Amino acid sequence: MKRMHKKMAATLVLLVALFSSATGAFAFGENKFEKELEKEKEAVKLTREVVKGGYDLVTTEELKSWIDAGKDMLIVDIMPFEDSYKKTHIPGARQFLFPINEMAAWDVKETDSKTQEDFAALLGPDKDRVLIFYCGFVKCGRSHNGAQWAKKLGYKNVYRHPGGIYAWQGAKFPTEGGQ
Repeated sequence: MKRMHKKMAATLVLLVALFSSATGAFAFGENKFEKELEKEKEAVKLTREVVKGGYDLVTTEELKSWIDAGKDMLIVDIMPFEDSYKKTHIPGARQFLFPINEMAAWDVKETDSKTQEDFAALLGPDKDRVLIFYCGFVKCGRSHNGAQWAKKLGYKNVYRHPGGIYAWQGAKFPTEGGQ
């Protein structure tokens, strides 16, 4: 009888734990429906930015293959120098700060006092050169600003790497930085 009580108690503890974790997932917004809704919002935001900006997208794997193949391109990290770029960035990337929120007009306060001319100098005179812009992750709008402004300045082969440094690190690709 004692053994039966122990089994029932163990079963009850297991059921309570399972029920708690299942309801806990729903309570903390971890159900698949809410996750899908969040993914949808991000996908639509990204799509609208790409259409508005007139640039293209490159995945983490595609960008790595372009680097490995020695493709002539400029990769631009759009995040703050001290807080991000200096710590870690995609190998060979250059840095130029853009704000997170859409920058409809050039604002030197938002670009560490850098001008449109500074940005154009970084990108170079070849309007056909492949340009890649990235920030931290898909939700971050910095890479949209960089890609959009490159298009506004007449560059033709402009790409945004939406997964940014987080996706790059998630793929376990090498990084530079760490000073």
